[in-house]
Amino acid sequence: MNTQAIDCLINVHFGEADSQPTWMLKVRDDYFKGPESMFAPVDLSELLDEMDEQGVQKAVLMDSIASPSTTARKFVDARPDRFALAMGGVNLLRPVRSLRELTAVAGDLPVAYAVVGPSFWGDGQYPPSDAVYYPLYAKCAELELPLCINTGIPGPPIPGEVQHPMHLDRVCVRFPELKLCMIHGADPWWDVAIRLLLKYANLRLMTSAWSPKRLPESLLHYMRTRGPDKVIYASDWPVLRMRRVIPEARALDLPPEVLDNYLYNNARAFFFGKEH
Repeated sequence: MNTQAIDCLINVHFGEADSQPTWMLKVRDDYFKGPESMFAPVDLSELLDEMDEQGVQKAVLMDSIASPSTTARKFVDARPDRFALAMGGVNLLRPVRSLRELTAVAGDLPVAYAVVGPSFWGDGQYPPSDAVYYPLYAKCAELELPLCINTGIPGPPIPGEVQHPMHLDRVCVRFPELKLCMIHGADPWWDVAIRLLLKYANLRLMTSAWSPKRLPESLLHYMRTRGPDKVIYASDWPVLRMRRVIPEARALDLPPEVLDNYLYNNARAFFFGKEH
């Protein structure tokens, strides 16, 4: 019997751009060895077919305050039972207006979480422990809106040190009310990430953009033992297709209840707790 899943990171906005920046092309061609169709427009019915085929009950679509995705919002409007949004694009250097917009969007649309990638803005010079993030932390805590932060060395050729998970140690101390999730794994700092997960009740880790069969044994051991409620599945579709990664996840050496948590229960509790 197939386990239900929630896919917590899906990209449907790639096809909206006439062209992709060079670093995105390098990620596709050099890092993931992906097909040219990775950046093609997305058809709603085809996406739903893949979700249904793999038992994905709900998917979280990337969106942005700075550059709203017409595709993501169209999909959410058409099927609010199947889709929610992840909202990025907050201007952390001029935060007041952006945070007002985040508040409004989170009130009007089904926003599962806010998201920021430290390597992907400000020339990668602001680690998450920098006070420039504090207005975003405070606003997400106030809204009870989970916040996802990229950790691990990024695929594109951009600075990666700011995504060391240790930067979140001070954040968790100062913002214990903030629901915080590391995303895109934590390579090569998995052991640091696991130690932080043990230490902080408000912290989670999402394995987006990671093939489950490539996850380190240390993480799987943590999931089987002290962290069955701390690790969350996501694909980063279409970078990794659900048809590939969900069968890989189901083949992991995990007890059935831990697999259920990884694919479905942990995401439901952390991102959609208010709905239940």
